[in-house]
Amino acid sequence: MNTTRRIIALIALAALFALGACGGNTGKNEASPSPTVSPTTPAGGGGATNEVTIKATNWKFEPAEIRVKAGDTLKLTLQNTQGAHGIEISDLNVTLKNNETKEIKLDEAGSYEFHCSIQCGQGHDAMTGFIVVE
Repeated sequence: MNTTRRIIALIALAALFALGACGGNTGKNEASPSPTVSPTTPAGGGGATNEVTIKATNWKFEPAEIRVKAGDTLKLTLQNTQGAHGIEISDLNVTLKNNETKEIKLDEAGSYEFHCSIQCGQGHDAMTGFIVVE
């Protein structure tokens, strides 16, 4: 009888831990505005340099859409504010880790998808965004 109670208590405890691990999503699906980029035009011509910091939380990027002009350079920084995340932009052969910054020259118009490169839980597949080059 005592063993049965212990087994039931362990199962209940395991269920609480499992449910706790699934929490954290507030259920709010608010649209993120396009970022305010800080363009600077280099001397000698060429495109502007746009600095954008992407904040990663469980399970979204903010901003999820970045718009720049063809010929611009994007100075992109990843900042994890909740959880462990990375960014991969396959079409541009770019990866970012937390607090890492890379400059990306964007010569061709198009839409480039980025996604979380670190398995981060139940919402991992939803962690995507786009860089739109016009």
